[in-house]
Amino acid sequence: MFKKNHSFGPAERLRQLPPYLFAEIDKKKRDLVAKGKDVVDLGVGDPDLPTPFFIIDALAEAARDPRNHRYALDAGMPEFRESIRKWFQKRFNVTLDPQKEILPLIGSKEGIAHFPLAVLNPGEVSLIPDPCYPPYKSGTWFAGGVPRLMPLLESNEFLPDLSAIEPDILKKAKILYLNYPNNPTSAVASKTFFKEAVEFAHRHGLILVQDAAYTEVAFDGYKAPSILEVEGAREVAIEFHSLSKTFNMTGWRVGFAAGNPELIALLAKIKSNVDSGVFQAIQLAAKKALDEGHSAHQEILKIYQKRRDLFIGGLEKLGWDVKAPKATFYCWLPVPPGYTSAELALKFLEEMNVVVTPGNGFGPNGEGYFRVSLTMPEARLEEALRRIEKSHQHLHSR
Repeated sequence: MFKKNHSFGPAERLRQLPPYLFAEIDKKKRDLVAKGKDVVDLGVGDPDLPTPFFIIDALAEAARDPRNHRYALDAGMPEFRESIRKWFQKRFNVTLDPQKEILPLIGSKEGIAHFPLAVLNPGEVSLIPDPCYPPYKSGTWFAGGVPRLMPLLESNEFLPDLSAIEPDILKKAKILYLNYPNNPTSAVASKTFFKEAVEFAHRHGLILVQDAAYTEVAFDGYKAPSILEVEGAREVAIEFHSLSKTFNMTGWRVGFAAGNPELIALLAKIKSNVDSGVFQAIQLAAKKALDEGHSAHQEILKIYQKRRDLFIGGLEKLGWDVKAPKATFYCWLPVPPGYTSAELALKFLEEMNVVVTPGNGFGPNGEGYFRVSLTMPEARLEEALRRIEKSHQHLHSR
C-alpha cells in the first residue's frame, strides 16, 4: 500500500520569494472578467500590437526547413550573432566579437535570471535598484546570494546613489544591477552616469549588469545609450537586450547578452547545462528583424508616442502633476495623498475596473507610485481616462 498523505513542501529558496506580482493582479482581473466586467488592463507590459508580418513570414519559411528542427547550438547560430554584431555597431557604434562577446538568449529575462548562478557564491551580495524588475532579486536568491537594495528616488531622477552604499555591504558585493531606460520608473540614464557606474565597478571589483530591454522604446528623438559605449565597460560589464519590446515579440522569447567575454562564457556554461538554445527558426526571424526592421520599428514607436501623449495629456487636464516619459511604454505616477500603492490599485480595479500596477510590487521604494502600461489601443486608454475622471474628485479628497 502506498501512503496517501505525502507533503511536498517548497524548497527554502522558493519560500523567500514574494508572490509574483503580475500573477496576483491577473487573478483578480480574471475574477472580474468572469463576472462580466469590462476591464481595461494597463498592468503588465505586454505589447498589444502584432509582430510585424515580415518577421512572421521569416519564421514560417525557416520553420519549414527540417534543418531547423533539431537542437540549436547553445551559443546561437553564427548568422544571428553576426546580425547582432552589425546591429550593435550601427545602433551604438560599438564593435563586438560575435564569437566571444555575444550570446543569444531565450529572452533577456532568462539570461538575467541565470546570470547570478554563473558568478555568485552563497552569501555574496547583489546591489539591486529598488524599485526593480523582480528577476534581479529572484535570480540572486536562487544562486544563494543576498540582495541589497539601492533606493531609486525621484529627488535623484530615479538613479541609484552609488556613494551611499555602505562600505561593509560593498566588501561583500559582487554584482551591481542597472536598468536604463528603467522599468518601472521609465527613468533614463546619461552616458555620464554610466561612466560613473563603470568607474565605481572598477574601483570596487564589481560585475556591472545593465538590463537594456527598453533602449529602443524611446520618444521625442531621445536615443538611449549602451553602457558598452563607455570606456572601460568591456572589462566589467554585461548588457542584456531583448527583441520583445522593440518588435512586439514578447511571446517569441529571444534576446541576447553582450559585453565582457569572460562573463559571456560563464553565462554560456550555465545555459549549456539548463537549455538547448533558441529554436533556430526564431533565431532566423530575429535576424530578419534586426537586419530589416528599422522602418517597422519606427512605426511602432509612433503609436506608443501617440498613446503616451494621449494618456499623459488626459491626466494633466484632470490636474495630475505628471511627467511624460522619455522612454519605455510605462508611466510612473504618484499616488494621490491618503492611499497606499496597493489601496489605490485595488480602488482602480474594483471601482473603475482598470488594472494598474502598485509601485510597492516592485520593491519598498516603489511605495507612493503606481505604474501604467501603454499597451492598449487609444480607445481603451480614453475609456480608462473617462473612468478616472469619474472618480477623480473622490480620489483627491480622501
